[in-house]
Amino acid sequence: MSVERSIAIFSPGLLGGSLVKTIQQRMPGVEVRVWARRAEAVEEVRRVLPGVIASTDVAPAMQGVSLAVLCMPIQHMADIARQIAACELDEDLIVTDVGSVKGAVVEELEAIFMPTRAAFLGSHPMAGSQHTGLVHARGDLFHQAACIVTPTAHTKPQHLARLRTFWVKLGCRLQEMTPQQHDHCVARISHLPHSMAVVTALAALRQDTRVLDSSAGGFRDTTRVAGGDPDMWAGILMQNRTEVMAALEDASATLRELLEMLHSMDEEALRRFLAQAKALRDLLPAV
Repeated sequence: MSVERSIAIFSPGLLGGSLVKTIQQRMPGVEVRVWARRAEAVEEVRRVLPGVIASTDVAPAMQGVSLAVLCMPIQHMADIARQIAACELDEDLIVTDVGSVKGAVVEELEAIFMPTRAAFLGSHPMAGSQHTGLVHARGDLFHQAACIVTPTAHTKPQHLARLRTFWVKLGCRLQEMTPQQHDHCVARISHLPHSMAVVTALAALRQDTRVLDSSAGGFRDTTRVAGGDPDMWAGILMQNRTEVMAALEDASATLRELLEMLHSMDEEALRRFLAQAKALRDLLPAV
């Protein structure tokens, strides 16, 4: 049995909706509540996710809840957190999130909940796709996904243990990092690849989209994540801009290396360059 009696999901998009489906599959008996900003979204939740309690009001969504998960874009989390903090909260409440940036988010949300009975502890399940919206929610989205939990000096051991248990029950592989370590790591393995996919799509297509008629799987695979939600990704890249800029500077220097090899027609250096990239890519563990 789960130690959580009632879980509130804030914002039923791809991740929020997938959380609901996975909780219903893997944590039977746990009540699930969903908050959505618009009445139309609440109606969609009731239609697509039977058995949940859905509302546009924060206070009813938080009634009796032991765990709340913020699933909206990171730039909107603080506003919802303040509304939650103003509610009558159960004394064992943990609030977490699924955001792709942790440093600024954890600092702000921890401070919001510090005077309340609740505790905030950051999470980042490395799951998702270029698709958005509840219509794309899946019950297996978190299966074998890495999930980074970011405790701080204010985190109580019992809260960390409960949150770890929650994500493991959903099928995730757990890691722990500080919020700062998280932002450095994710800038390299998520934010940089997204930025480079955007750059590749723009460089390849901005002048002439007719080249798409000859495209194959390589272009589709390389640029897939560039199809992600622009508003969400603008928030992510701006919130983690220091680490992202450092990663992009390294990418820029690496591109200059490649350009120099081609300018000088140094085929041996080019072979070493490509071989090093292949060797590093081959380190990626199979899932």
